[in-house]
Amino acid sequence: MKILIVDDEKDVEMLFRQKFRKEIKSGNLELVFAFSGREALEILEESNPPSVMYMFSDINMPGMSGLELLDEVKARFPDLKVSMISAYGDQENHDKAMDSGATGFFTKPIDFDSLKKEINNLLQ
Repeated sequence: MKILIVDDEKDVEMLFRQKFRKEIKSGNLELVFAFSGREALEILEESNPPSVMYMFSDINMPGMSGLELLDEVKARFPDLKVSMISAYGDQENHDKAMDSGATGFFTKPIDFDSLKKEINNLLQ
C-alpha cells in the first residue's frame, strides 16, 4: 500500500519512516512525501487512478492549506481516502475536514497507534 504524507515540515519524513519502519521493511507499506499541496497534487496526477491509496495531510501549510488540498483531491479523486492532521485540534477544522470528505482527523502530536489502525483498516 502506498500512502502520501503531506506536511511542510521536512522532519516529518524521518518521524514517519521511523514509526513505520517494520511495515516499510516488510514491503507492506510505501511512503511518499510532499511538502506542499501543489507537490501533493503533482504526485497524485502521475497516474490515473493515483497509485497512492491513502493521503495524510497537515491542515496548516503555507500556500495551499490542507483543507484546500482536501477539496481539490476529493473533486479530482473522490475515492482516495484522506485523513487530516492539525496542531490545533479545534472543532471548526475537524468539522470542515469531515464535511469535505476526510476519513479521519488527527491532532499533533500524532497518535501513531491510531494512525496504524486506520491504515490497517484500509488494507482489509
